[in-house]
This record gives sequence, C-alpha cells and structure tokens, in this order.
Amino acid sequence: MQNPRVDRRLTDGLGYRICGCARPASSRYAAYVLPSLRTLKLTLSYDGTDFAGWQVQPQESTVQGCLERALARLEGHQVKAVGSGRTDAGVHALAQVASCSLRNPIPVHGLLKALNRLLPPAIRVTDVDEVAEGFHARHSALAKTYEYRTHRGVICPPFEARYTYWHPYPLDENSMFVAAGRFEGEKDFRSFASTRGGAPKSTVRTVFSSVLQTEGDHLVYRVRGSGFLYRMVRNIVGTLLEIGRGNLRPGDIDRILAARDRPAAGPTAPARGLFLASVEYPPASDQAEAPDFSWS
Repeated sequence: MQNPRVDRRLTDGLGYRICGCARPASSRYAAYVLPSLRTLKLTLSYDGTDFAGWQVQPQESTVQGCLERALARLEGHQVKAVGSGRTDAGVHALAQVASCSLRNPIPVHGLLKALNRLLPPAIRVTDVDEVAEGFHARHSALAKTYEYRTHRGVICPPFEARYTYWHPYPLDENSMFVAAGRFEGEKDFRSFASTRGGAPKSTVRTVFSSVLQTEGDHLVYRVRGSGFLYRMVRNIVGTLLEIGRGNLRPGDIDRILAARDRPAAGPTAPARGLFLASVEYPPASDQAEAPDFSWS
C-alpha cells in the first residue's frame, strides 16, 4: 500500500521523499536509519530589486527567508541558511554563497533542481556542493568581489534600469580612475561605513584591488577585499561620483579616510547598481580552519 504522506510530485526518483526524510517507499525495508547530517555549499544568483535584502526580517520578503522556506520543505523542518554576507535591500548577486546542513539524502544534482522549483524566479541556485563539516559561508570566506555599474548613456535601456545607476551627466572620469586606486591596502574605512545596529568591533579592512573602468556605456567599479562594512562599497562609489562632479579631488581620499567620520565622505550610491560578484574560499581541506574576516 502506498504511503499517503509521500508527495509523488516531490521525489528524487530514488524513492526518497524530498519534503522531509521519509523512508524508502518499498515495504521490504523493515527498519530505517536516519541519514547523516551533511554540510552543503549553495551558490545563488538573484535580482534583489523586490527583496528587503538578504537577511530574514519580520513581515518582509528576503532572499534568506525564501531560501530557508524552500529548504524547510525539502527537509521537513526549519533549516538555517548562512550567507557569506548580508546584501542590502535592492542589491543583487551574481554568486552569493550560503551554507546549510541537511539530512535529506537527495543527491546534489536533484537538490539543485528541487530548490529552483520551489524558489521564486528572481532567485536561482546555480550550484550545490557537499563540503567538509566545518565549512561556513561567512567565516570561511577569504575574499569577496563587488561590482557597481553606472550607465552613462543619454538613455538607459528599460531592461537595464533595475541593474544600473543611470547618470548621463558630465563626469571627470580620469580623476575618478585615479581616486579608485587610493582605496587599495589595509585601511580604516570608518568614514565609508554606514551605521546599522551599532558599530562593528573594527572598521579596518583590506582592499586587494579597487578599479574603475569604462565598459561600453557603463562605468564599472570592481573592488575585491577581505571583507566590507555596511554600505561601504556604495559609499565609495558615491564619493567617486563626487570626485567626477568636481566637488572633491582624488587627493581628498586620504583626508576622508583619516577623518574616520561618515559625513566626510560622499553620499551613498543607489542600491540597484551593486552586485555581489564572487566569494572566494580556501582549498576544501583548509575550509574548517579559515578565519572570520567580515560579516558582509
């Protein structure tokens, strides 16, 4: 007799129920051993326009909330998904990374398909890997890369409007190119950190590369670092735009950093132009010992 609790639409083809860890469907199995807990690394891409950011918030639609609800349907109970960083409302991701633990024995390729069936179209899981038990999407990260896109054309195509900041007005781009490089190195970025629920323990971060360049009708700012403060990248972009407008000079970057005061820097650039482009991790054998560089 078929078990009525098994949803035949949500099975992995091996007789295991996707919604929870049910026993194999065949009646010849007299005993069922609970599958071992396994750690998974999920890579996600999402359009952040209609979400209130990554982190779960009461009465708000968030990326983490959608992912955890999908995982709960597969596991049969609440699952905690930890992201590599908490992207803000309206910020997008090309390759956000999340980690979670599941007992469901569904193979990773089946899990990839199942999650994308359950998630809204604006969120896609692009890769699923089973990793070492100590892996943590945030603590294990060594570096992250963000991109900020500014459209410089007279008209911003409607299909780009959600994913770029439109600024068709005159800018001294050469001065902006020079200024972008001044953010490289280990520095105190307090002047570029917006407050959010209290100041972090340290505002010192290491920026490995900071480059602004022209790509067609766009100015694209790419910054790679050990970690980033809340709205740090958008505040850097807002300051670079002030330099382009002539309100600041490239040499003012050192003064702004030394001030350690948020009002000393430029305004915060709009969220829609920002993408979390990639997150880097050590080799699999070293992931359990990786240090915690940043919360974002």
